[in-house]
Amino acid sequence: MVYVLPETTELGQVELRTGDLSRSLRFYHDLLGLEILEKGPHEAWLAPLQGSEPILRLLEIPGAPPQPRHRAGLYHVAFRVPSRVDLARILRRLLDARWPFQGFADHLVSEALYLPDPDGNGLEIYRDRPRDTWQRTSHGYAMATLPLDLEGLLDELQGGEGGPLSPGTVVGHVHLHVGDLEEATKFYENLGFEVTLRGFPGAMFLSAGGYHHHIGLNIWAGRNVLPAPKDAAGLESFTILLPTEDDLQALKDHLGLNQGDPFVVDPSGITVKFGTKGASGKDGVA
Repeated sequence: MVYVLPETTELGQVELRTGDLSRSLRFYHDLLGLEILEKGPHEAWLAPLQGSEPILRLLEIPGAPPQPRHRAGLYHVAFRVPSRVDLARILRRLLDARWPFQGFADHLVSEALYLPDPDGNGLEIYRDRPRDTWQRTSHGYAMATLPLDLEGLLDELQGGEGGPLSPGTVVGHVHLHVGDLEEATKFYENLGFEVTLRGFPGAMFLSAGGYHHHIGLNIWAGRNVLPAPKDAAGLESFTILLPTEDDLQALKDHLGLNQGDPFVVDPSGITVKFGTKGASGKDGVA
């Protein structure tokens, strides 16, 4: 029997490696507006609102260089904001700060901003269009990379100022460079994700519960590339949040994991953790 994740499965905390924690906090806290829940000498946990669950852990490896090109690993982490106005506010704030962008896109199912963090880690900040407007084709959801209407987006502010990320910001998806698209797809299908779009050049998209994608995979860094080194910036881990403890146990049983080992490592060397929604603990795992 094929294992499928529960429909309300979501992504939780991501862990990014940084070469300079103070520099990263100036970006994620001072500019993007994430709240610092806890900070240690070489790590910090951040959330969109004090008292809420962390969505980001920064792990400092002093002096770590950017993730090398042509390696498997992070393409981007995507933060989803609740509305188009929220997306306009953070766009205006980033423009006013003259932060560099890598691109803007209308993906039909969503509207997205692309930018690097201070270590070169790729970020996407996006908002979804209503799910009942998403169209399907024979390959899955109709998704594209079209020019984003920046003027129309900023018009949402009606002349108002920019602002930080919304308190309702969540981790919407992660997108990874992989060395073997088929191998990576099979790995995430075994975790219970289902393919939502095939045929996009050099990429595959998977999700739980009919979302457009929780996991993006691509071979745009090259075929058969090696995993990124662990002493460089990049994605250390991300967390899959299941609805209940029973759902988590069913996944552990499917994967043959014991109680003290609620994680797996994907073909790109990225740790995938498992937890439940609302679980306490900085690691976001049960």
